[in-house]
Amino acid sequence: MLCLKCHNETRVIDSREDTEHSIRRRRECLQCAHRFTTFERAEMPRLIVVKRDGSKTPFQKEKIAQGIAKAAEKRPLSLADIHRIVETIEQQLYDRGDDEISSRVIGELVMQELRTVDTVSYLRFASVYKAFRSANAFEKELKALQR
Repeated sequence: MLCLKCHNETRVIDSREDTEHSIRRRRECLQCAHRFTTFERAEMPRLIVVKRDGSKTPFQKEKIAQGIAKAAEKRPLSLADIHRIVETIEQQLYDRGDDEISSRVIGELVMQELRTVDTVSYLRFASVYKAFRSANAFEKELKALQR
């Protein structure tokens, strides 16, 4: 790393983990003794979502959070819970190792996580995701959930 002032070599004085995915390094120039801080973080590969119609869009975890928040409206699910669910889903997607992910896979992961946290939110999300056409479809899903 080069000094910001004189562009000569620097040395690391202190290094520590800043957040879960970044490292904070305190540096000093070997020539002019200027000190500054740098942050390093791993760059995650870009995920592409393949929708049902075949179109492709960049993965946006905010969309998942919005869908979960809508399903969990007036339910005892905190923003921290929603954030944790979204982070879990995102990590599962990266763990798959694929650059392109089907929107169906994402929907299934959301339902899987909601099922364990709040069944009412799960049913709300499932009713939209699976496009229930009648009360019978809703009832069938409810019976499957009760088993």
